[in-house]
Amino acid sequence: MIRLLLLSDTHGQLDPRIARLAAEVEICVHAGDIGDASVLRELAVCPRLVAVRGNNDIPLTWPAEEHPLLEQLPNEARIELPGGTLVVLHGHRVNPATERHQRLRHHFHEARAVLYGHSHRMVTDTGGLPWILNPGAAGRTRTYGGPCCLLLSTSEQRWQVQVRRFRL
Repeated sequence: MIRLLLLSDTHGQLDPRIARLAAEVEICVHAGDIGDASVLRELAVCPRLVAVRGNNDIPLTWPAEEHPLLEQLPNEARIELPGGTLVVLHGHRVNPATERHQRLRHHFHEARAVLYGHSHRMVTDTGGLPWILNPGAAGRTRTYGGPCCLLLSTSEQRWQVQVRRFRL
């Protein structure tokens, strides 16, 4: 069994309760709008960190000394896990929003799950394949009820998603 912490949209401020979860999993996955390198440093307590760029992860918004790290962040990532592949992207280029899940399922049909951010709204759409997951906002910006994230447990036989939402 491999456990993953799935998060997004920190915008430079990672909720400390979510940061603590990073030490309890094998892989942390950030689906973009990171904000700056401090968030990635906080998540580095996890053995493996995968992060992609969001629409706000641009040189204009990151400190100049962190631009080399920003340039290393991909727009999309694929993580091979027991039982399938997790595709990670920010999701801001998949429009219109009303068709986002349909388009993600079509484009990444070979995946077991697709993780995206951007909307700041938590989604666990496991009614079809691939699953479409959005962990909501793990920082302080537009959390819609409090900072949140997802925990994903994977094995060859079973994948399970747990929602974690914290009070403001």
